[in-house]
Amino acid sequence: MSRTSPAPRGRLLRIAAACAVLLALIGYLIAHFMTAGPEAPRCTATAGGKEFSLDPEQAVNAATIEAVGSARRMPERAVTIALATAMQESGLRNIKHGDRDSLGLFQQRPSQGWGTAREIIDPVYSAGKFYDHLVEVAGYERLPVTVAAQRVQHSAFPDAYAKHAADAGLLASALTGRPAASFTCTISPSDGEPGSASAVRTELRTDFGMALRPVEGSGSGPDAHTVTVPVKGSGGFDGPRRRGWELARWAVAHAESLRIRSVSFDGRRWTSEHSGDGWRKSADAPATDVRITTAQ
Repeated sequence: MSRTSPAPRGRLLRIAAACAVLLALIGYLIAHFMTAGPEAPRCTATAGGKEFSLDPEQAVNAATIEAVGSARRMPERAVTIALATAMQESGLRNIKHGDRDSLGLFQQRPSQGWGTAREIIDPVYSAGKFYDHLVEVAGYERLPVTVAAQRVQHSAFPDAYAKHAADAGLLASALTGRPAASFTCTISPSDGEPGSASAVRTELRTDFGMALRPVEGSGSGPDAHTVTVPVKGSGGFDGPRRRGWELARWAVAHAESLRIRSVSFDGRRWTSEHSGDGWRKSADAPATDVRITTAQ
């Protein structure tokens, strides 16, 4: 009479160990997906198959630099030079310190006549002062970015701006409205705090100048959270459509800080709820106005 031999003890131990490892891995994955927070907010500019990524703080500052240039009727090349300079000097952050008494986006120095410390840490002021000096550089539009920037900044590292030229050009192209739908932000879900149409309107006019005429919604309903910016005749770089995209991208760059829920223009809409999807087609997005709606 024969008997089936029991499995070797070593084989049973290996099976038990494999099961324990598998269970541990499953437990780790469950814990990871349950505790992982939302993806960090990011903004992306794309053009010509290339892209440049930055966080919301940097995006706000970049959009402000572009808007101030636009308000002054500066060419896109000037915006590129300004962005490359701020990328090198501060990483597009409005820092309150630097070498000696350097401050702000462009690390301008009160002791060198750039303004008071309070003025320089105002991004609109500091960008304006940069453009004031840039227009005094003869033929700056034809100069390499690093040469034009250096003639304004007088940096101890005159060649440092060159490494930012390509990214600055891409970002300037996107923020000035060329080409369409080429700048978007993915932001964190809203925490329920409402935004303010009045704050959006004020910020628009601060950055783009008082000639801009954004119109706040009226009443106590959803319309009260809407700002409409007429595109036709509002300035910009190259016609109403490009102007519209310039304003729309400014709004998306400020979406997190101003609690903007949606931006609509030219048959497309960006929403904070679906920000990861970028600009989606929308049949009711206006063609002659940019519509900005804040969280309610």
